[in-house]
Amino acid sequence: MALHKGHAEPEPDRHLALNPFYGLANPVGGMTEAPPLHRLPDGPLPPMSAYQVVHDELMLDGNSRLNLATFVTTWMEPQAGVLMAECRDKNMIDKDEYPRTAELERRCVAMLADLWNAPDPSAAVGCSTTGSSEACMLAGMALKRRWAKKNADRYPGSARPNLVMGINVQVCWEKFCNFWEVEARLVPMEGDRFHMDAESAAALCDENTIGVVAVLGSTFDGSYEPVAEICSALDALQERTGLDIPVHVDGASGAMVAPFVDEDLVWDFRLPRVSSINTSGHKYGLVYPGVGWALWRSPDELPEELVFRVNYLGGDMPTFALNFSRPGAQVVAQYYTFLRLGREGYRAVQQTTRDIARTVSERIEAIGEFRLLTRGDQLPVFAFTTAPDVSRFDVFDVSRRLRERGWLVPAYTFPANREDLSVLRVVCRNGFSADLAGLFIDDLNRVLPDLRRQSGPSADDKAAATSFHH
Repeated sequence: MALHKGHAEPEPDRHLALNPFYGLANPVGGMTEAPPLHRLPDGPLPPMSAYQVVHDELMLDGNSRLNLATFVTTWMEPQAGVLMAECRDKNMIDKDEYPRTAELERRCVAMLADLWNAPDPSAAVGCSTTGSSEACMLAGMALKRRWAKKNADRYPGSARPNLVMGINVQVCWEKFCNFWEVEARLVPMEGDRFHMDAESAAALCDENTIGVVAVLGSTFDGSYEPVAEICSALDALQERTGLDIPVHVDGASGAMVAPFVDEDLVWDFRLPRVSSINTSGHKYGLVYPGVGWALWRSPDELPEELVFRVNYLGGDMPTFALNFSRPGAQVVAQYYTFLRLGREGYRAVQQTTRDIARTVSERIEAIGEFRLLTRGDQLPVFAFTTAPDVSRFDVFDVSRRLRERGWLVPAYTFPANREDLSVLRVVCRNGFSADLAGLFIDDLNRVLPDLRRQSGPSADDKAAATSFHH
């Protein structure tokens, strides 16, 4: 989160910031000055005036539908928006005061447990969160607490816990390790391997490893990590050493894609070593931000002392979350979407999105000046870089020129050991239609002639590189 700082107040001519029409009745009455920017105004504004001032400034954010950087949902049906508006004043933590909202959360957990093949969906435990970042924190806390209880004779004295994961993990895992004092053991990229592999994961594990995080859908290139292979390698490690190391699947995006379009892929609770899974309802769960989900295979994987209990309809309801007060709107929207689409509806949406991703990647490859790293055939996400013989422009130039046409396409450099590789990434989401995809390709072709005439890449653009981890 950015740290916002105050600024000196530019006073001269601030009154010109307001359109005279913003006055309630008399277009010039009471419009002699505009509200200050960095301190509370002395008095109130009419609601329409306040709305218009804020509305006009937000126009500069651009069109979220053209944002091909974010994984976050940018379109929902109007009915979902109405439901969210009706529930935004309900505080999710007050489960005894809003029992029906609490019931919809419980149903969503049960639906996800069934979708992810929990041995007994009725016994699986889980909760909603503000997003996958919070869900990952919860999963990591459970892993650490379970490890600490098993190693009470050594921790916190001589043993320092560690967590094994690929260097491609979302930044929230680095935060978890920092905040909860866990050593992050990161598997670097090598050659054309852009995520963690099973052999590398097992090699970093020892008696202080609280778990292995496997990512079902890397934000860097859209590829799935081989969860089943990682579990198999850890099974072999247990046979050799006795170390029993659980796996958490960070399915922020893939956990809402794979069940519908990769049904034969085994990555979930069908693997006994998978103890917990998280996903972002506000990514490929198709809900506006922010909602996420964290689920555990059974109550045994979630230490009881981490669970708080609240009265719910005269009974006892467990809750496990970092955040307390937050609106129920996103959870209600998630239930609406589950109810609205069902399995077949989700399958149609995710398959369409994948088809568009593959089509766009093929058309980019056909241009001849780009090389694909991935093709959108796992997550509907693909990464590409310039071809070896392209010397007049680089990916940062392409990103800059596309932004001039309204498209947000991130350009960034890969982490260790592939810092030499800079790429562009396109995230295809529901709402990025075939027509919009065609317009995107048209605009890409329009910016290329100017780029070809450059004498060389614009070095300044590299300073703005970002991995767009959200």
